[in-house]
Amino acid sequence: MKQKILIIVLAVIFVAAAVCSVIVLCAPKKETVRIKSGEEVLYTLDLNAEKDRVFDVECDGGVNTIEIKDGKIRVKSADCPDKTCVKMGWLESSAMPIVCLPHRLVIEFVDPDSEVDAIAR
Repeated sequence: MKQKILIIVLAVIFVAAAVCSVIVLCAPKKETVRIKSGEEVLYTLDLNAEKDRVFDVECDGGVNTIEIKDGKIRVKSADCPDKTCVKMGWLESSAMPIVCLPHRLVIEFVDPDSEVDAIAR
């Protein structure tokens, strides 16, 4: 009896996790990104309007090289020790921003019509 209840609970948790994953991954594509250093907004860019380019962002004593290509954005290179921001690849979802902790740099999707952040909606 206890095993049946445990199996049912695990199945419900699995289904709920799968539904949440689909919702997050299939969220409407956003095109506006914000690049911040700490609390300071450095850039707000519409990826559909931006031409392919590479530019440097200096923040907290370091430099991150940002690449915009084919309507996508990523950190191409950075002079931080762990390079986690580079390894994150292209920004794909509002649920997972690109973050460089040593430089306090954040690249995230935003809704240009709202002041509420992309996660809280």
